[in-house]
Amino acid sequence: MLRTLKRRAMAVGLSIVTVLGGSLLATGVPAPAHAAAVPDTIPLKITNNSGRGEQVYVYNLGTQLSTGRQGWADASGTFHPWPAGGNPPTPAPDASMTGPAAGQSTTIRVPKFSGRIYFSYGRKLVFKLTTGGLVQPAVQNPTDPNRDILFNWSEYTLDDSGLWLNSTQVDMFSAPYSVGVRRADGGTTSTGRLRPGGYDAVLDTLRGQPGGWAGLIQTRSDGTVLRALSPLYGLETGALPASVMDDYIDRVWRKYSGSTLTVTPFTDQPGVKYHGRVSGGVMNFTNGAGAVVTSFQKPDASSVFGCHRRLDAPNDQVRGPISRTLCAGFNRSTLLTNPDQPDSGSGGFYQDPVTNHYARAVHAQMADGKAYAFAFDDVGNHESLVHDGDPSQASLSLDPFD
Repeated sequence: MLRTLKRRAMAVGLSIVTVLGGSLLATGVPAPAHAAAVPDTIPLKITNNSGRGEQVYVYNLGTQLSTGRQGWADASGTFHPWPAGGNPPTPAPDASMTGPAAGQSTTIRVPKFSGRIYFSYGRKLVFKLTTGGLVQPAVQNPTDPNRDILFNWSEYTLDDSGLWLNSTQVDMFSAPYSVGVRRADGGTTSTGRLRPGGYDAVLDTLRGQPGGWAGLIQTRSDGTVLRALSPLYGLETGALPASVMDDYIDRVWRKYSGSTLTVTPFTDQPGVKYHGRVSGGVMNFTNGAGAVVTSFQKPDASSVFGCHRRLDAPNDQVRGPISRTLCAGFNRSTLLTNPDQPDSGSGGFYQDPVTNHYARAVHAQMADGKAYAFAFDDVGNHESLVHDGDPSQASLSLDPFD
């Protein structure tokens, strides 16, 4: 059961929030009958298949679901709330755990939390606390203290209904990893693993794509490739021009000035449809009775890549689901080829010359084709997410850099 809502890239400088790629905890969702079987903590096995020799550090940061308090968990799964922060920000307590050496595994326990499992190579991450909570790394900022550290993170929620665990590239493509869950019956499910050679292939695709996409790649002074920023951050850093999506957006607006875009946002409610037409520069969506239910100004590249601003998706049952679908269609460049959204298959994704080439590169190199390359990559179930209602163990594999 994938409980719908949204996956948002976490805002820089804000408190860590209840985040899980594609499936924030929704209210009003009944827990399954076996919910009581989910223990307070479950084991997370971390295996280092990276082939790298640096010391690995691991962090489990998030929100304790029983209290809503923000903090960190140690290797035993014990929760520690953050102390009060300051302005300017003050150093956070050292929440690091020693990760496994190359070729080794270690197991920690994760509590009923919604947050992130960070891991870094060679250096500990720098976390600080403001009066509003934990400051997240913001590597699009050249002065961020984590800018030259090789690191990544996974997102998860463990609650009475089970485990949701993802791999994510919404903010950046960096140190490769995959995630998995072992069910109570012993079966396993995993996702997020790159194809052999996939890490280098993603970077090479960006290097070969004209228009500024190579500028998403960040390196250290010693030549080490650290990451490729998401295109949203590429706009912020100036690597990508603000007009990078304008041609496609303009063509979409022209097409639906003379025809109708139909959105069926709920797979389990095929009768719920909304119909969009552009009039006066605004795309208005009507319901089956012909009443306008929401409207969208023409988006810009930031709105598309971030699934925000003019494509804001509130946690409701109308505008949010329509906006999610629009955002996915813009990023995948399918709105011109299919007036009935969302697309069920991925064969037509990223085919237009104007598209999210970052998402195209990432998806092409995933062994199962699934990824979280933008905020609503779960539209149509193309996300890299594992879920089980009665998990016996979770896994995180630090994968090879090739």
